[in-house]
Amino acid sequence: MRAVAFATANSALFWCRGWSWAVDGVCESFCNVMTAAAEAAPAAAAAQPGSSSPASLDSPPYSGAALEAHVQRSWSYFRSLGSPKWHVAPMVDQSELPFRMLCRAHGAEAAYTPMLHSRLFLEQQKYRDEHFSTCPGDRPLFVQFCANDPHTFVAAAEIVQEHADYIDLNLGCPQRIAKRGNYGAFLMDDTQLIEQLVLAAATRLRTPVSCKIRLFPDVSKTIEYARMLQAAGCSLLAVHGRLRECKDNSAVRADWDGIAAVRAAVQIPVLANGDVQCMADAQRLLAHTKADGVLSAEPLLSDPALFSSSRQPEVGWATLFCLDGRFCSSWQQRV
Repeated sequence: MRAVAFATANSALFWCRGWSWAVDGVCESFCNVMTAAAEAAPAAAAAQPGSSSPASLDSPPYSGAALEAHVQRSWSYFRSLGSPKWHVAPMVDQSELPFRMLCRAHGAEAAYTPMLHSRLFLEQQKYRDEHFSTCPGDRPLFVQFCANDPHTFVAAAEIVQEHADYIDLNLGCPQRIAKRGNYGAFLMDDTQLIEQLVLAAATRLRTPVSCKIRLFPDVSKTIEYARMLQAAGCSLLAVHGRLRECKDNSAVRADWDGIAAVRAAVQIPVLANGDVQCMADAQRLLAHTKADGVLSAEPLLSDPALFSSSRQPEVGWATLFCLDGRFCSSWQQRV
């Protein structure tokens, strides 16, 4: 399989020039990495520890001792990647390679690609060339797909799995286009299909499967959902603390208690997503939910250094405001 790495130096320069505070040399080093990407990407992917092969003695759905073994493999793999805590969330037309590399240069420890349409990715070389790019420094990497057919999902993932640390199934997109296409959060109406998608991927792929989900209105149903995904072979869950009906994230506060309930109910690694506007928010979300990492999306567009270690909040009035002057949501009391 040929390496899929084609982002240009001009793309990197475009992103870097968007933030004047980017450190000197980010663009240059990024372009140097891209020069060798086509030859080095397969070797870099091969060096990453993988999940058990499809020929393992136990296969999903897991229960009992087999579930315990799956959980242990999931944690061993997550730790082999460095237990990444700060994640760039998937954003259509935004979390592309140059932006991911910029965020990584300023504190992000892992990143998601934009959502890829599994059928188009499988069928169209042009779509693959236009929508996916990576390089050796772009790790750990979650390659995210939307899908509603197990065979198509697996076949698309097989093309790119050597360049990914997780193959991620988008189960959280709430937009109208996802409803028309029957994917994302609208698969929540058919959890049996979701189980089939995860089972197929966990059984047939060498790269571990992750899922990004939203909450059901009923917390008990959310817990049942998360446990089903774990048993089906999901190795990591990212939980957006909002309902499918919430299309405007600014209109409704994320339900951190719902994320915490999922974290307590499953044994695999869990990432928390929702209302991370600044580093103080990220730290508070971790403390509140006991999650193993957090994601941020739109706030990174205005501050790609949101996860920078130099942004540790100071005690006092400085904690009230994020870099762009907005009120830091971590200061707002949650009840």
